[in-house]
Amino acid sequence: MLVDIPSIPASFATCSIGSASTPLPAKLRAIASAGFQGIELAFPDLVTFAETYLEKNVKADDYESICSAGKEVKRLCTESGLKIVMLQPFANYEGWEEGSEERNEALSRAKGWISVMEAVGTDMLQVGSSDSNGITGDKEELAKDLSVLADMLGQKGFKLAYENWCWATHAPTWEDAWDIVQRTGKDNVGLCLDTFQTAGGEWADPTTQSGHIETESKQHLEESYKASLAKLANTVLKDKIYIFQISDAYKPSKALEAVDKDGLRPRGRWSHDYRPMPYAGGYLPIVPMVTAVLETGFRSWFSMEIFDGGEDGAGKEVGNLDDFAKKAMESHRRLVKDASG
Repeated sequence: MLVDIPSIPASFATCSIGSASTPLPAKLRAIASAGFQGIELAFPDLVTFAETYLEKNVKADDYESICSAGKEVKRLCTESGLKIVMLQPFANYEGWEEGSEERNEALSRAKGWISVMEAVGTDMLQVGSSDSNGITGDKEELAKDLSVLADMLGQKGFKLAYENWCWATHAPTWEDAWDIVQRTGKDNVGLCLDTFQTAGGEWADPTTQSGHIETESKQHLEESYKASLAKLANTVLKDKIYIFQISDAYKPSKALEAVDKDGLRPRGRWSHDYRPMPYAGGYLPIVPMVTAVLETGFRSWFSMEIFDGGEDGAGKEVGNLDDFAKKAMESHRRLVKDASG
């Protein structure tokens, strides 16, 4: 497969470099210096920046203050030559009962986030498939909810990138997400694919000693995963993939307990703390996933989204931000080369 690696735009999620206390301008400088052309702007990073920039406490729903700070982030990104590819992560949106307090909150939050998108100058919102309990599993209803949000975004010329989170309540796989995206029938609704979410959900299991799903034979597991990727390559339209997130995962040194903790399912906890960049100690079969996505003809944004808390998930020092970002760029290029070779 012929792939012009330098022509594929590369992005870096701001939540994936440094720590929560690392100043956003320092993150942006490191990301730009490594050759990345864009960022995923993490909402918590923006709120933290707003508190520093405005010298006051800023709540997550103080959209006036967040928008004010967002305009400065837009300026900083323009100055650094970075495009704000997407605002993330918009979660727990779809599936609530009509008229419920949860649905009203989600719609109110959506309006606020759209105002933030205008302020920072991005046209794409990442929506993660909901992991809330008590939501409907009816995919038609889930699609209707996304359609409502798509119409709100469409009024501003914005689009929605729907991501399957592998611990989600009703849409944990790429195929679930693709089904829902298609059901919306909206031109501004597409996929946010992710190596971790697919390999981590369809092949791996952090609650087993082996680190992979054990409800079927290893041979059948490998065949099922291969078949899923072949289906992705042959059915998903390249123009309906809006962004492709990249990460690997550590096999936990001790299998995670197969119970919910702090409101998170096992794969959710794994996702939050055990995700290094490719070629940094992970074990997931992500190269075949990248190959499948490239086989769709997709050549748009590859985005490094990692949460590297070390092999025990307890936390890990990043060290020099510039060196870390450059290592991530090397990882990106190597991954695309391996997947296309």
